Amino acid sequence: MSFDPRVTLARGDLAARELEAIVSADRYADRRRYVCDKPAAGILRAAEAGAEQVDQLLYGEGFDVLDAQDGYAWGQARRDGYVGFVELSALKPADRAPNMKLSALRSYAFEAPSIKSRALGPYSLGSLLDIESREGRFAKAAGIGWFVEDHLAQVGVFETDPAAVALRYLGTPYLWGGRESLGLDCSGLTLQAFGACGIALPRDTDQQALGGVAVAESELARGDLVFWKGHVAMMLDGEQIVHANAHHMATAIEPLSVTRARYVAAGVGEPTAFRRY
Repeated sequence: MSFDPRVTLARGDLAARELEAIVSADRYADRRRYVCDKPAAGILRAAEAGAEQVDQLLYGEGFDVLDAQDGYAWGQARRDGYVGFVELSALKPADRAPNMKLSALRSYAFEAPSIKSRALGPYSLGSLLDIESREGRFAKAAGIGWFVEDHLAQVGVFETDPAAVALRYLGTPYLWGGRESLGLDCSGLTLQAFGACGIALPRDTDQQALGGVAVAESELARGDLVFWKGHVAMMLDGEQIVHANAHHMATAIEPLSVTRARYVAAGVGEPTAFRRY
């Protein structure tokens, strides 16, 4: 049996203890639970600053650490299961449970319950917060500062229209491996949009293309996903799509027919799947 290394916390010298007798490794260890302590932190392919970013953690999201050395932790993101390296300075022990999340696309935290105090961030949609007190229109997040409470929602409260969430990212720069409001890639956009609606998608396009149910092209509707090799877009209606893409280097709206023709001309080919989550 083969395992996808992107989402399997195992390598030749070390694996998570629950994988003992399932995958081969020199030794097995227990997971140590940490959370992201920065507005966003890259999950890297290797333990070096110039390594490829394959995913991101947002503030408060969990990261299970199995090994740490030379300033990097090796482990697995709890949000989407991705395995990689994160700078240790971007993590802290998970000692408090979140009770709120950021529902605005992005927002600042303030050192005091005043918009005139020093701003920290910005933080991105989906960041997980532990709100410990309130004053006026502000809510204090433990370890950060004061957020305008209108930008927050209770953990477990979800939106209902992934396409509407995706549209909030219009114009956001394209960033390989990104999920933050300041930059994200195609599958990062769909993951964020569906996640805000309580639907957990895996991280990469090939993984997302295996989920949901197949839908005929003639029946495409708002919120459906269109896949090419290495790319995903979301339908806004029967003709228009929204997608984070390297052609515009941003999240943009365009007709599906235009994107399709461009990808055929570039040798990418026709769509490989149409899925509905």
